[in-house]
Amino acid sequence: MRGKPHNNSELPPFTVTGLPGLETSQHWMFLLLGALYVVAIVGNALILFIIKEEQSLHQPMYYFLSLLSVNDLGVSFSTLPTVLPTFCFHLKQISFNSCMAQMFFIHLFSFMESGILLVMSFDRYVAICNPLRYATVLTDARVLQLGLAVFIRSFCMIFPLPFLLKRLPFCKANVLAHSYCLHPDLICLPCGDITINNIFGLFIVISTFGLDSALILLSYVFVLHSVLAIASREERLKALNTCVSHLCAVLIFYVPMVGVSMAARYGRHAPQYVHTLLSLVYLFVPPMLNPGIYSIKTKEIRRGLCKILLGKTF
Repeated sequence: MRGKPHNNSELPPFTVTGLPGLETSQHWMFLLLGALYVVAIVGNALILFIIKEEQSLHQPMYYFLSLLSVNDLGVSFSTLPTVLPTFCFHLKQISFNSCMAQMFFIHLFSFMESGILLVMSFDRYVAICNPLRYATVLTDARVLQLGLAVFIRSFCMIFPLPFLLKRLPFCKANVLAHSYCLHPDLICLPCGDITINNIFGLFIVISTFGLDSALILLSYVFVLHSVLAIASREERLKALNTCVSHLCAVLIFYVPMVGVSMAARYGRHAPQYVHTLLSLVYLFVPPMLNPGIYSIKTKEIRRGLCKILLGKTF
């Protein structure tokens, strides 16, 4: 029997979950996730500090990297308020408005990450295909415009979601499949017509992740074409090496996202903890690995890191 729909003064709370079926391992997950948070937050903060302090890094490529680090910090701080209490203190209830706010910020930063990776691919395209125009195309003002465009696009896409959910009646037990609020999870709970929500959700995914990934691929087709036209093998390798960090960042963002989507569509009979672990990988791995990738592959970042940690330059 269907329950009584809520009214605006009685918005129902939600119950987040840890790892269904693996309750005895929850404390180990807390230690693991706590370590991942520390690595992600400290790593991205160091990247930002190095770029701020090193005058030689005040270039478009590193400005975009700063945006990526700020965004990764945003992802970490968006999930932290519910993930650690769930696994450490078993506090599993979250108010309706708090859940909407968390969903908004998680998806905002996810969409922004896709946009930042796109503008970073544009940076690599200009640097390799039109190196003589690099300084005139990617001015400080243009970098700021691109950053604002990424934010405004993501904000406009996500802004309607909480209101589209708030208009629906929640009549069932509002138990979420994860330890944080995600739109695909929340959309399964209302007992009203969710056609508009489904159509809008599909639209924003295609117009952000779908479009961005296609444009990133296209930019690297042009980059590869330009690199193959270089006569010197050493120069070709040098040009490609400037793209390795960005390509790794693209892969560690899009591969887990595709894995989550495939599991949701084709892995419905898999244990729930499989879906939960995949979503944790999607949200936790990029913020943790991006600082390490750029520290290892970028000489200037590595030099700044050594200067901070060891007090010497190399």
